[in-house]
Amino acid sequence: MWNRLISVVEEQAQALIRTSFSTSVREAGDLSAGVYNHEGQMLAQAVTGTPGHVNAMADAVGHFIRRIGPENICEGDVYITNNPWEGTGHLHDITVVSPSFHRGRLVGFFACTAHIVDIGGRGFGADGNSIYEEGLHIPITKFVDRGTVDETLVRIIRGNVREPDQLIGDIYALATCNEIGHRRLIDMMVEFGLADLAGISDFILTNSYLATVERIAALPREEAEGHMRIDGYSQPVDLRVKISIEPDGVLCDWAGTSGLDKNGINVPLVYTKAYTCYALKCAIAPEIPNNAASLKPFRIVAPEDTIVNALWPAPVALRHIIGHMVPDTIYDALDKILPGVVPAEGAGSLCNFQVSLRPRSDGPAPDEPVRAEVLTFNSGGSGARPTLDGMNATAFPSGVMTMPVEATEQVGPVIIWRKELRTDSGGGGRQRGGLGQHVEVGAWEGYEFDIQAMFDRVHHPARGRRGGGAGAPTTIGLDDGSPMKGKGKQFVPHGRRVIMAFPGGAGYGAADERDRGQIERDLALGYISPEDARERYGLAEERAAEIVASASLGDLP
Repeated sequence: MWNRLISVVEEQAQALIRTSFSTSVREAGDLSAGVYNHEGQMLAQAVTGTPGHVNAMADAVGHFIRRIGPENICEGDVYITNNPWEGTGHLHDITVVSPSFHRGRLVGFFACTAHIVDIGGRGFGADGNSIYEEGLHIPITKFVDRGTVDETLVRIIRGNVREPDQLIGDIYALATCNEIGHRRLIDMMVEFGLADLAGISDFILTNSYLATVERIAALPREEAEGHMRIDGYSQPVDLRVKISIEPDGVLCDWAGTSGLDKNGINVPLVYTKAYTCYALKCAIAPEIPNNAASLKPFRIVAPEDTIVNALWPAPVALRHIIGHMVPDTIYDALDKILPGVVPAEGAGSLCNFQVSLRPRSDGPAPDEPVRAEVLTFNSGGSGARPTLDGMNATAFPSGVMTMPVEATEQVGPVIIWRKELRTDSGGGGRQRGGLGQHVEVGAWEGYEFDIQAMFDRVHHPARGRRGGGAGAPTTIGLDDGSPMKGKGKQFVPHGRRVIMAFPGGAGYGAADERDRGQIERDLALGYISPEDARERYGLAEERAAEIVASASLGDLP
């Protein structure tokens, strides 16, 4: 039955991918899906999805039950919200919850979340100074009441967003994927002769909790502090955490972290908890199923009105930029308790950008001009691991996929002129950091655009661990050499391109301990340059030239 539940929620997630309108869902997998018992406790999550979504969504169903009221939960209902504090952290995530009834009895819930391209307001970016500027807020409400769609709600949503067909299509996709999960769950219950989920729920939650506590009990009873400084918006942000290993749990206290920012990079506590729990589970209990019970032993606290515990109405549109740095801060502390377990720092936050394209304002417009919002997901390099190199252009901790150029270009008049791995961007070490990438973006002839930059690691690149080198920093500018900011909406005139280099992950261990064969292979693949091979790793110039010449003929070490 456990295996069947995993199959049910994975089919739920795949149904969302197949029916969604947004490229962020179809191509990047920026979503989550899960099944819950009748009390709103998460039993199982889909393999597809992001930890920020699924771990935040673990708390969301309880809010839905409280807001709707148990007496108002009916068969055929579908509920919706994008409330950052009761959903998954910002207005650009739509969470949909559907009750599941079997033979007239409420047996559980299905929930799913997806990132949507536009929710109105200023657009997806950090420039807002309050939640009211960042888009349309949909409080927890019924999207479908006993099988009837609330058309008034649909009209309100359509009237407040730039991409109404896409957004409404995504909402229907979310509702449909929950329905798919419900059908498969009922099939399972009929097959196994279950009247409810009480028995399997108790089995899953009890064993998951006990297994997690057992793993924690085996750890040393120690405390350690972690710190990381990152770019922030107009001034640096300091993330500070104290980890205490206790007999039946792990306490993480974010006291000392920077206060609220006036711009939209603040993080609701639910999202901080999501990535704190994820980092701890990866290091302590990675193979134990992720559900309400296995998350329970991890206790997270943070002072109110710090950047990791923002309260309404703080701006939170880009909460992922800070939230994705949470695991590396946790690992700075955890490495002092569990040496040789956690990776070096990586790019952390996704290297996303959104472009708002429109006909040029300084010349003749193209025939049949269009306007479009195009969001693309990209990644820098992940940090090197104690026994393995970091992964190139791979998102950790979010786990979303880098979007193909073809998928980006088909939704609007945008051109990705360049997308390739960034040589020498991975930090040196016994294990090399993962490479970032080069991306160059422009628009069709006759168009100009605004770009919403959402980058970090410009001034504070990933730090190495145990003697490893730092990763390369982020850079961004126009093709005429004009510098650009790492965050915020910026105008790109007709004919200009934006040139970006995304950060590399840091190295692990000293560079002089790296295996010579790995160095030569990196050089042959173009991961490092001859200069880097010589200066960082001590490879003889003659040998470097020989390897490059052989690689050009297709002969790799």
